[in-house]
Amino acid sequence: MTTSSDIQHKATVLVVDDIAANRNILRDTLEQDDYEVLMVGDGFKAIQVAKKAQPDVILLDVLMPDLNGFDTCRLLKEEATTKGIPVIFISAQNETESLVEGFRSGGVDYITKPFKSEEVLARVHTHLLNHQLTQEVLKKNRELKETNERLTEEINRREKAEDSLKLADAQLSLITEQETERWGLEAFLGKSPAMGKVIQDIRRLQPIDRANVLIRGESGTGKELVARALHFSGTRSGKPFIAVNCAAIPAELAESLFFGHIKGAFSGATRDRKGYFETANRGTLFLDEIGDMPVMLQSKLLRTLEDGTFIPIGGSSQRKADVRVLAATNADLGVKIEQGTFRQDLFYRIAGFEIHLQPLRERREDLELFISHFLNRFSTEIGRPAPTLSQEARQALLDHAFPGNIRELKSILERAMIECDHETIQSNHLRLSSNLNSPLDDPKELQSKTKPDSPIPLNLEEAELHLARKAIKQSQGNMSKAAELLGINRTKIYRILAKEES
Repeated sequence: MTTSSDIQHKATVLVVDDIAANRNILRDTLEQDDYEVLMVGDGFKAIQVAKKAQPDVILLDVLMPDLNGFDTCRLLKEEATTKGIPVIFISAQNETESLVEGFRSGGVDYITKPFKSEEVLARVHTHLLNHQLTQEVLKKNRELKETNERLTEEINRREKAEDSLKLADAQLSLITEQETERWGLEAFLGKSPAMGKVIQDIRRLQPIDRANVLIRGESGTGKELVARALHFSGTRSGKPFIAVNCAAIPAELAESLFFGHIKGAFSGATRDRKGYFETANRGTLFLDEIGDMPVMLQSKLLRTLEDGTFIPIGGSSQRKADVRVLAATNADLGVKIEQGTFRQDLFYRIAGFEIHLQPLRERREDLELFISHFLNRFSTEIGRPAPTLSQEARQALLDHAFPGNIRELKSILERAMIECDHETIQSNHLRLSSNLNSPLDDPKELQSKTKPDSPIPLNLEEAELHLARKAIKQSQGNMSKAAELLGINRTKIYRILAKEES
């Protein structure tokens, strides 16, 4: 779970609800993540407190006497000192008219009662980051404008196109350390030409909010981080970012999840439900592992991508959503098209622009930067000086192929930091598995190592290893799918296989 520790300062949340019990529940929920909480019981008081205290975000009930939540929000947006504060509505009303009214009045999000504490914390955290990033972008735009004016004068004096090109290239490829810290873009660290190209592509796409983008790369290379960078640095940054793992969607629920349904449309549909497209309206829908999307859904998705319209299950009229789609895959979609499991016309629709993330083994010049970054980051988190690496440990990392890419390196170093009782990380702390040294393990070779029909050993560790091998075989060497079959994460599989080598 993301927490308020990711925010630059201790954030303040103003809770506005005329029912004291509701205010107390929200206060207890927020304080467990170290937010400072202010509470008021009516809209007029909320405006006064907001002007004086300048909270970072406001949680606002809709149904209140005297001044309801929508009117309170409108008044807040009319005040110069409070118009920039994100307002999240909380209400038992979930009708479309109520949701539309909330956004029209200036709200950025809408949480339906009864709410879950995890949802409240996640929404608050997301909009705090959005707000901070927006302010940072505005500040940087002002700085860039001033810098550009100075540079233009210098270029005119020198009248050298060569200098102009160098300055333009530098501006396109720059992602500052402050931006990296803000977005958590570990995958953007590096000095390799491949990463420079990725950063340049992101910069190029920032002002273009309607181009669908396909992000290619192996698991662990940072595809979702690229998607988040495209959203939060672009013109849709203040709108929803909805991430969907297509590989984890049951085929029988796919249409309902994407397009929603009407109450009574099928057994169990006890209320209207908005789908991903409607929820992401005016924002971004990130489709991770799109190559695993059910074929039945692909044709319906194609229609929506073409004109933005869809019909909820059980509905009789079309609805429209303005959504930018970012898709990611670690699969070869060309092969899937030949096999008939992925539509060629859908590929052309989602691949308006492509960004390719190279695996870490092909960016060896970036490896030292990642090692230093993660060691410093983890040392800060656990509150002790960053350890050094022994020569043997460093060489072991440099020689490792990292089939799990940046995610694997992060897991290895985090575990080594925990296991290391001294100031120096030794090679035995890394627990590198030779089974993982090749990212292109042949499924047939994996099958030869695994006898799926053999009886499961009674020894617990051997049983784990047996099941891990069976899952890897069944998923044809795809560690992410193997982890899904076992109901664990990929790091757990690596640890199980590492025991075999120890």
